[in-house]
Amino acid sequence: MFLHWPVEAGRVAHLFPPGTRPDVLDGATYVGLVAFRAEFTRVLGVVPVGAFSEVNVRLYSIDGHGRRGVVFLSMDADSLHSVVAARALPGVPYMWSDIGLRQDGPGRCAGAVRRRAPQRGAWARWSLRVEERPVRPTPLERFVTARWGLHTRRAGLTHWVRVFHEPWTLHRARTLS
Repeated sequence: MFLHWPVEAGRVAHLFPPGTRPDVLDGATYVGLVAFRAEFTRVLGVVPVGAFSEVNVRLYSIDGHGRRGVVFLSMDADSLHSVVAARALPGVPYMWSDIGLRQDGPGRCAGAVRRRAPQRGAWARWSLRVEERPVRPTPLERFVTARWGLHTRRAGLTHWVRVFHEPWTLHRARTLS
């Protein structure tokens, strides 16, 4: 699930690591709520760690070298060992959470996330009706999905970390709740 809202870049610029800025499309940047299931993952491209579900809140960034990326404001995952590994390596804000992603019949998807201790309190729930698969992604769909890196701050420095995954298969959907 990719839900996005346009925002003025100046309203979120303070949330970006030094050396990066909001990436804009047609005068706006976007905040996204993204949920997905990773069926197979590897740490450092080598060690298999299995499947997990993730829900994240993200902004879209660009640095002085022209590298586009994502700045994660929060990342919730249901695999404790994946959360521990991710927090130790690139310094991204993963939290161990209960996540349920499911299909509620043909064309209906639903999900929920709830943070575990000690960060309790954050939660979300949604339901979608999946419609057609786009023949050709729009410029906005390319802007929010064709990101092959992330910007993060660790040990006083801003880093760009390359991300490897297959291109997302996009389907249009509308929210039901």
